[in-house]
Amino acid sequence: MRVDIVTIFPDFFGVLDISLLGKARGTGLLDLRVHDLRDFTHDRHRTVDDTPYGGGAGMVMKPEPWGEAIDSILESTDAADPLLIVPSPAGTRFVQTTARELAEEEHIIFACGRYEGIDQRVVDHYSERIRVELVSLGDYVLNGGEVAVMAMVEAVGRLIPGVVGNPESLVEESHEGALLEYPSYTKPSAWRGLDVPPVLLSGNHGAIERWRHEQRVERTQRVRPDLLPPA
Repeated sequence: MRVDIVTIFPDFFGVLDISLLGKARGTGLLDLRVHDLRDFTHDRHRTVDDTPYGGGAGMVMKPEPWGEAIDSILESTDAADPLLIVPSPAGTRFVQTTARELAEEEHIIFACGRYEGIDQRVVDHYSERIRVELVSLGDYVLNGGEVAVMAMVEAVGRLIPGVVGNPESLVEESHEGALLEYPSYTKPSAWRGLDVPPVLLSGNHGAIERWRHEQRVERTQRVRPDLLPPA
């Protein structure tokens, strides 16, 4: 998979060079490229924003640098159907199903907006050329799209085959199968007066599987009942 990120804070994404995603970049499973939006400006101040038409507080990101940045990426891709994602509190909510769908994409471009957002004409223009989606990380507002993109890249990247060493560890996680994940334990079996549930020490794999499923249902009912089907 190829992922391009356009931002005015390219150093923000240096953390993606570590851990599993860093290994994925090193082995070629993930082709991740970060672009500085200011490199596509042509004035001495490298200006990327201006006052909004119609008045109001804040600044709006100018369409010209965004157009040049996205055009340069599209000119360099071999993907037949790239996807442009614009993080926005006005977008559809990002959930685990979204992550799984995006993990099947060949090429994703993330546009990290700032201030009051990106000039709407950027979205309108590219919607006529490629697929464009506005995606929200949740029902709250961030200072910019970088944090949202970081979360999405992490959630999507770990689902790319080969990124996580043991693919079975992805099966019973929270938000897979509409249930939250069961609690986990390791050695020692007793710690500060708290013991590991005896069933996990029994060696009875059938009983362990049933216990874990019960724990997933109980935790989901208690913490996120909205995830459960009506039945």
